[in-house]
Amino acid sequence: MNIMRTFRHTITAMALGLVVTAWAASSDIAKYIRKDHPDVYTVVKGDTLWDISGRFLERPWLWPEIWRINPQIENPHLIYPGDRIALVWVDGQPQLRLERGDAGRTYKMTPSDTVSLKPEVRATPLESAIPAISLDAIQGFLVENRVVEPSVLDSAPYVIQGEGERIVLGGGDRIYVRGYLPDSESFNIVRKGPVYVDPVTKEVLGLQATYIGLGQSQAQDDDIATMLVTSSREEVNVEDRILPTEERRVDATFFPSAPASEVEGQIISVFGGVTQVGQYDVVVINRGEREGMAVGNVLAIYKLGALARDRVANQTVRLPSERAGLLMVFRVFDKLSYGLVLQTERALAVYDQVRNP
Repeated sequence: MNIMRTFRHTITAMALGLVVTAWAASSDIAKYIRKDHPDVYTVVKGDTLWDISGRFLERPWLWPEIWRINPQIENPHLIYPGDRIALVWVDGQPQLRLERGDAGRTYKMTPSDTVSLKPEVRATPLESAIPAISLDAIQGFLVENRVVEPSVLDSAPYVIQGEGERIVLGGGDRIYVRGYLPDSESFNIVRKGPVYVDPVTKEVLGLQATYIGLGQSQAQDDDIATMLVTSSREEVNVEDRILPTEERRVDATFFPSAPASEVEGQIISVFGGVTQVGQYDVVVINRGEREGMAVGNVLAIYKLGALARDRVANQTVRLPSERAGLLMVFRVFDKLSYGLVLQTERALAVYDQVRNP
């Protein structure tokens, strides 16, 4: 009997603890509401969710904590130009609510792609939903570039020559590929990029497969395939590799959010052939899906502390790292992620640290 009573008390205490914890997390959000916040904000074309979050919150990544879904609105996670976002207080707690504007509820009609015996239309909003962050810097990374295991590219078909013995080719040219390619299928032409290695564990995290162009197979003769380059972002070179096209949904309407668990990682690369990191640069971090990273996660960037000489102890020591910026993860792979640097307070560099914001 005593054991059962103790068990019930324990469960009750745990339940109360969860309630108190949830209440504390909810009540804390009020202190991050900006003092100069608008009561109502009307979304305009060119806005991003990050910008709008910053109008209401000192910490924009806490947006999901106060966003209240209106079940009467279709796709309430999507926000369109003309929508009105109002800050209201319920039982002393802040909430953001959405009033749909014309762009989000006015539809254009297009023929349905569903086989049916009766006429149908497919309805889509007149305006595109606003993205979480500016797409200018990351558009190519959302679909085209990818990270793969090194063995994937090592075993992939590769370009051996172009038509007329040309070795540099582009859109509209025919190329010859060593390997088997199903007839009439489309493929990505990629180039081997850097191998990403964890600076601490030395684990190989993946190989960058840089998108070069798109091709369509036309014929197969033994192990030599003929391919037409249908489009190219760069010149196609001998030894470029051929990979199946990725069929993946591009979603830039994710919400900024804090990671679900503790994160401690590093910036291991920056795109553009440089080592210094600035605002709106795309970086690679050594944390991915297996560490719980998700699209939309915001991380604080800490400038790696400098090395200093302790003359008393006759030692070299590293000074503490200092917070120096923010980034948002926009694409996640198994062992690493791509992020866009949103804010910088000082010059950053490869090997600077990333942590929970």
